[in-house]
Amino acid sequence: MKWKDAIWPCVGLAAVVLSCWILYKEVRGLSLDDIWTSFQNVGWGQWALSTLCAILAYAVLAYYDRLALRHLDRKVSLPFVAATSFTTYALSHNIGASVFSGAVVRYRAYSSRGLTPSEIALLIAFCSFTFALGILVLTALTQIADPTMIRRYVDVDPWVPLGIAAVIVVGIGLYVVGSFKGFRPRKIGSFLLQYPRRDVVLRQLVAAPLEIVAAAGIIFFALPPDNNPGFVIVLAIFVVSFSLALVSHAPGGLGVLEVTFLTGLSDVPETDVLAALLVFRILYLLIPFAIAIVMVLTFEQNAIRQRRRAAAGAQRS
Repeated sequence: MKWKDAIWPCVGLAAVVLSCWILYKEVRGLSLDDIWTSFQNVGWGQWALSTLCAILAYAVLAYYDRLALRHLDRKVSLPFVAATSFTTYALSHNIGASVFSGAVVRYRAYSSRGLTPSEIALLIAFCSFTFALGILVLTALTQIADPTMIRRYVDVDPWVPLGIAAVIVVGIGLYVVGSFKGFRPRKIGSFLLQYPRRDVVLRQLVAAPLEIVAAAGIIFFALPPDNNPGFVIVLAIFVVSFSLALVSHAPGGLGVLEVTFLTGLSDVPETDVLAALLVFRILYLLIPFAIAIVMVLTFEQNAIRQRRRAAAGAQRS
C-alpha cells in the first residue's frame, strides 16, 4: 500500500481518537444506566417515524445516482440503481475513507452495466456534488431562519451567518444560471465537465436537501418531545455534525457526531441526546451496514458463478 492510500484512514483514526477523548470528557459524569433508561424511553411511535425517515433518506440517495445517470444519458434499471446506491452509502458511511467503500462498490456494479471508468468517475463526482449542494442549501436556509443558532458554537454577531448565507445563495444562483444559460463544458484531462440540464438541476435542488432533512429527522423524532428544541435547530446541528464527520473521515463519524450534538444541544439533557444518536446509528448506520455486507457478498457470489459459466461455455466451444 502506498503512503497516499494510507493517509485518509490515518486521518480518520486520529479523528476518532480525538473525538472519543473529547466525548469522554463530556460524558464521564453520566451513568450508563441513565443513558439506557433514556434509550428505553424512546417510544414505538418515535421509532416508527425515525424508521420512515431512514427509509426516505436512503431512497433519496438512490435518486442521487438516478440523476447522475440521467446527466450521463445512461439507462440502468431502477432496482439495480437502488441496490448499488444503498450498498455504496451504507458501506461508506460506516467505513469512512476506505478503498473498499463507495467508489469501489460503484465501479464493480456500474462497470457490469457497461459504464466506462470515466463515466463512473463523473457519476461519483456528480453524487458528491449533489450532497454538497444539499449541505449548502440547508446551511443557508437554517442560518436565515435562525441567525442566532451559530452562537451554540461560536460567539459572533447575527450578521455573520446572514453574510455566509448570502454568499451561498449567490454561489448556488450562479450554478443555476450556468445551467439555464447552457455555459460551455470544460475539458480537464480526459474528463468533460458540463453543466447539467435544467431539469436535472431543478431536481437536484429538491433531492439534495431532502436526503439531509430526512436523516436529521431520525434524530429529531428520537428526542423526547418535552426537551425537543425544534426541527430547525436539530437540522442545523445535523448539517454541522455530519459535515464534520465526513471531512474527518472518521468511520461512522464515531465521536464526531456525539461531540457536535452535545455541544449544540447543551440545553437538552445529555442522556436524551445520546439516546437519540444511538437510534440514529442503529437505523442509519448499523442496520444498513449489515444489509449491505450481505448484498455485496451476494453480488460477488453471483459474479463468480457467471464467470465460471462463461469459462465452461468457452471450453465446450
